[in-house]
Amino acid sequence: MNFGFIIDNRKCIGCHACTVACKSEHDMPIGVNRTWVKYIEKGEFPNTRRLFSVMRCNHCADAPCVEICPTSALFTRSDGIVDFDGRRCIGCKSCMQACPYDALYIDPESHTAAKCNYCAHRVEIGLEPACVIVCPEHAIISGDIDNPATEISQLMAREQVTARKVEKGTQPKLFYIDGDAASLNPIVTEQSGSYMWSSQSGGVGHFAKFAEARISQNTAQWVGNDEKVLVPGDDEKILQKARDVIQENTRRVYDAPSKGSLWGWEVAAYIWTKAIASGAFLVPFIASVFGFTRVSGNVQWLGLTIALLFLLFTTVLLVKDLDKPTRFLYVLLRPHWRSWLVRGGYALVLYGGCLTFLTVTAALNLQGITLILFWASAALAVITAVYTAFLFAQAKGRDFWQSPTLALHM
Repeated sequence: MNFGFIIDNRKCIGCHACTVACKSEHDMPIGVNRTWVKYIEKGEFPNTRRLFSVMRCNHCADAPCVEICPTSALFTRSDGIVDFDGRRCIGCKSCMQACPYDALYIDPESHTAAKCNYCAHRVEIGLEPACVIVCPEHAIISGDIDNPATEISQLMAREQVTARKVEKGTQPKLFYIDGDAASLNPIVTEQSGSYMWSSQSGGVGHFAKFAEARISQNTAQWVGNDEKVLVPGDDEKILQKARDVIQENTRRVYDAPSKGSLWGWEVAAYIWTKAIASGAFLVPFIASVFGFTRVSGNVQWLGLTIALLFLLFTTVLLVKDLDKPTRFLYVLLRPHWRSWLVRGGYALVLYGGCLTFLTVTAALNLQGITLILFWASAALAVITAVYTAFLFAQAKGRDFWQSPTLALHM
C-alpha cells in the first residue's frame, strides 16, 4: 500500500473543520497545528477572490526528515505513511530544518517534534483520517495511490494535479486539484506575523521564552503595489511572475505562523568550537609532516590541550541545544546511520578518544602507537571539521545550505 492525500481546491470552503478535527483527535496544545488551511486573497474590490489550500505533511516517498533524524524517531512505514515516535525524539530540530513543507513543529508540552501522521492509529483499524471524515465538502481524499480501484487513484488518473516543491526530489504524496501557485508557492506572498495563535513565530523549544519579544519587534508588513519586491536571481520568468503577483494584489491572509529560531547561537558556537578543536591539532600536524617549520614539543602539547578543551565545549553546546538534553546518548545508543548528526557525533567521540590516547602514549613515549594515533587523529580532525556541511545538505528545507562548496566552507 502507498497512502497519500488529494486536496480538491474546487470544493474546499476554508471552514477549518479539518484543523479542528485534527487538534481534537490528537489532543494538540494551542499554538501548533498538524494540518491547517492557508488563505490567499487576490484582486481589488469588487473583483476579488479567496483561495484555500490545506497544508500538512506530504508523507514524502523520499522524506528528508526521516533521513536526517538521528534516532529514527521519524520513520516510513510499509504503507508509505511517515510516522514518528516521540519516545525516541531528542528535540534536535533537524527534521524541521530538513522539511521543505514546514510541516513539523516542537510540541510545547512534550518538547518533542510532531506532525501529521495520517492518523495511523485510525488507518490500522480500517478508518479514514479524522480530517477526511469531518470535511463537509469531501475536499480531502485519502487512500492507496497504487490501487487503481481507490478514489484517490482514479482522481489522479482523471484530473490534473500539482504538488509542492517537487524540485526538492522528495516525491511528495500530497496533491492538489486546481492548485494555485500563489497559494502553493511560499515566496509569492509575504508572510505576516499576526496570524491567530502565532506564539511559536518567535522561537520553538527552549527559544520559546523569547517569542513574545521577537513577535513585537518583527511583524512583517504587506508589500504594496508601489514598493519594490525582492526576487531571487534575474531570470526574466521570475521577474515576470513577481510583476504578475503585484498586479493581482495577492496577499496571504492566514497561514501557520513561522517557527522562528530553530537552531540558535548554540549551533553557531558549536561549529566554531569544533573548527578550533580540529585546527588546533591539524595546523601543527601539517606543519610538522610537510616540513613547513619546526614544531616543538610544547607547541604540539598546546595543540592537543586546546583541541581537547574545545571538543568539550562542543559537546556541552550540542547537548544544550537539544530540547530533550537528557536523551543525548540516544544519538550514540540508538543511531540512525543515514543521519550526518549521528556520523558527526561518532566522529567527535572517536576524535576525542584518539586525542586522549595520543596524549597518554606520547607521555609514555610509546612511539609506534603514537605515530598511528597521530595520523588517525588527523583524519578524524578533518572529518570533524567538515561533517556539518553534509548535515546541512540533508536540511532540504534550507535552500541556501544546498551547496557543494559547504565542505570547503566548513
